[in-house]
Amino acid sequence: MQHAVGSPLPPPHQPGHGPHTTWAPAAGAAQGPGVPPPGFSGPVPPAPLTPPAPPAQVPAPQPPAPHPVAPPPAPEVSGHVTLPPGGPFGVPAAPPHPAAPDPSATTLAVLLIGPAGAGKTSVAKYWADHRRVPTAHISLDDVREWVRSGFADPQTGWNDHSEAQYRLARRTCGFAARNFLANGISCILDDAVFPDRPVVGLGGWKRHVGPGLLPVVLLPGLDIVLERNAERSGNRRLTDEEVARIHGRMAGWYGSGLPIIDNSQLDVPGTARVLDEVLARAIASPPNW
Repeated sequence: MQHAVGSPLPPPHQPGHGPHTTWAPAAGAAQGPGVPPPGFSGPVPPAPLTPPAPPAQVPAPQPPAPHPVAPPPAPEVSGHVTLPPGGPFGVPAAPPHPAAPDPSATTLAVLLIGPAGAGKTSVAKYWADHRRVPTAHISLDDVREWVRSGFADPQTGWNDHSEAQYRLARRTCGFAARNFLANGISCILDDAVFPDRPVVGLGGWKRHVGPGLLPVVLLPGLDIVLERNAERSGNRRLTDEEVARIHGRMAGWYGSGLPIIDNSQLDVPGTARVLDEVLARAIASPPNW
């Protein structure tokens, strides 16, 4: 038996066995699982089992991208601000050192008393404008004039209607002063308080503002108040007879223990300086009233 040149020789046959099944087929022979080579007469080995392909990996659903979180809004520069509640104003504490206290740097509640034409409103405004701490000016006459229809004009005289509006205005001023003082703002109030009506006048102010209220009397001469009253207009101007009557009643403050400033020869800035001196003494030794 002859073989083509270059073809491998088959292994020798052994008795009782067919050709060896592991020899390599000739070049060009058919190959593949379960396909015998040419001339092979033995049993066909089973084709090897091909493992099933793994199932396709389904990508897990990705969570949606979070929306960008907006930064918190910047706090508003204004809005609801909690304020300390108003309460009775206490007596200012005297400084521990012997030096005179500086009233321009102390939270104070001042009541400026005087007749019409004494210069109360002008001095109070100037004093409040030139303080080193926040200070409010509260004028009783201004608050009384908040009432428009039905206003009890002082030129018509004093009666129950005038008394009711005066008490209401004073209570309103006291309420405002207590709220200012509770929030660190000094107050100066002005009113024509009569010494012969302590319960209605000075006592009422003390009840509404507190025991720390410091009363000071402005009492220039009668000729000065008459001259200043003549410069007024509207319902602020009173008759000379009424001005003289009020001035006479104010003389009752002499001997009361309250500090009295005769500003007949003082201008407004000069009166404010004297007021500071009086208040410095009152802080060091509060008046008993």
